[in-house]
Parts: sequence; structure tokens; C-alpha cells
Amino acid sequence: MTGKERRQQLLDVGRHLFAERGFDGTSVEEIAARAGVSKPVVYEHFGSKEGLYAVVVDREMDRFLTMANQLLAGEDTRAKFEAAAIGLLRYIDENTDGFRILVRDSPPAGSGSGNFGSMIADIAGQVEYTLRDVLAARGYDPRHAPMYAQMLVGMVTFTGQWWLDARKPKLEEVAAHLVNLAWNGLHQLEVKPRISAEVAQSQRARATTKTRRNASTVP
Repeated sequence: MTGKERRQQLLDVGRHLFAERGFDGTSVEEIAARAGVSKPVVYEHFGSKEGLYAVVVDREMDRFLTMANQLLAGEDTRAKFEAAAIGLLRYIDENTDGFRILVRDSPPAGSGSGNFGSMIADIAGQVEYTLRDVLAARGYDPRHAPMYAQMLVGMVTFTGQWWLDARKPKLEEVAAHLVNLAWNGLHQLEVKPRISAEVAQSQRARATTKTRRNASTVP
């Protein structure tokens, strides 16, 4: 086995173990044993467990972002939303270990890797540019695009995390429901949404009561 092939083997073994047990639950001894090599071979290629993990995470983040960028390209159409929803779920289905690593752990200090939150923020930033045009074209305030981008990306991402384990309903059905909520929601937005006066008044009254109660307990 060449050095390049051995490195890829260690990455594959580490990827599977990190997905299965997390960073803390995986040892260099087990990675080496699964690969049929000694511990020094792992250190030779990656320097440490943190080094191996950093390469695994960086590769998965690159793969996820490449997929997301491809899905976000093109015009704003329902077909684009449908393709994006199916594409995300298919990515999860075909790259289960990689997605588990992205959503399961925060990178250890000093690993040099980003985290899932920062990656999702990057994707939301790209969605934001699309939503600015969508909102403006429909008479809504485009300044709210960052907020709506976070809502949409969060909805899709957390649904993907849930489906990662549930795996029901089928992929296309989950995608259809995501599109139903996202697409139809965007097309039924109120220009100036407001909480109803009754609920707003009730919540203000509760807040006032709580403040007075807290103040009365201060010695």
C-alpha cells in the first residue's frame, strides 16, 4: 500500500469511528487497530488524533459546502427549492458518517477546523442574497433577508438532523413537506407581520408582574 493509499485508509477508518463514537470516544489505538497498523503510522501521517480529526472535518465541510453551493445556484423557482431539499437529504443518506461528524461534535481546541454552526452561517449568508431579491420582488422589506435566511436554513438543517436517525417518511416525502412549508410560507408572508394585540398585551402584563414580584423579593 502506498503512502497516499495508507493516508486515505486512515481517513476512512477515522471518519467511521468519529461518526460512531465522537471525537472523545475514539482513540488512536483503535484507529490503528482497525487499519491494521501501529500507532506510529497514524502519528506519521497526521501528527495526532486532533490532526486526523481536523482533516476529516475539513473534508466533510468542503463536501457539504460544495453540495450547498451547487443547489443554491440558479433562479428562484419552486423546482430549485425541491431540488435543494432532495439534494440535502440525499447527501445525508449517502454521507451518513460525514454528516454525523459535522453535527455531532465541536472541533477540539487547536484543531484548526471550523464548526457546523459557522458552516451553516456561511450557507445562510448565501441564501440571504437570494432572499433579498425574492422579498423585494414581492413587496417585502429586503432588510429582513438575514433573519429569514437563518429561519429557512435552520429549518432545513434541523429537519435533516432529525431524519438522519428517523429515516421516515421516505426521502422524497420529507423533501415535499419541507418545500410545502418553505415555499408556500414565502408566498404567504405578511408585509408587516405583527403579534396580535391581545397576545402582546397579555405578555406585557406577565412581564410586568414578574418584574414586580422579583423586585419585592430583593432585600
